[in-house]
Amino acid sequence: MSNRPTPDLKPNQTYLGFDFGTKRIGVCIGQTITFSAKPLGNVKAVEGIPHWQTIDDFVKEWQPDGFVIGMPLNMDGSASEMSQRANKFANRLHGRFGKPSFNQDERLSTRDARDRLENDPRYEQWKKHPVDSLAAVIILEDWLNNHR
Repeated sequence: MSNRPTPDLKPNQTYLGFDFGTKRIGVCIGQTITFSAKPLGNVKAVEGIPHWQTIDDFVKEWQPDGFVIGMPLNMDGSASEMSQRANKFANRLHGRFGKPSFNQDERLSTRDARDRLENDPRYEQWKKHPVDSLAAVIILEDWLNNHR
């Protein structure tokens, strides 16, 4: 995987977070005031290639300072085929929008998202955002809290 810049978080910054997948990419928005994120939805993808117009729309609407992409590493921490594809997606985000992109280990984030969904009293609210966008929230919040 390529080297990513070290984040220099400042108050009042926003980041788009992504849970990369070959059929769907979960998207969320987070910020450095409360170090929290909320789901925005999912972007359809074909073989990992996203519907770029939808991502363009998110970037235009939210004007993020950067992007955080979950890296699906193997349990031993080594790169997987999916993490290589996610890294390629991160590089494309950076190239397309000129904003920094950062990687975040996402091992078990989807499982964590499913557990949260099942145990959340607001389950009905989350149903409109499938697990991918909630996994993106977990990824981005982990990254934000790791860089406080």
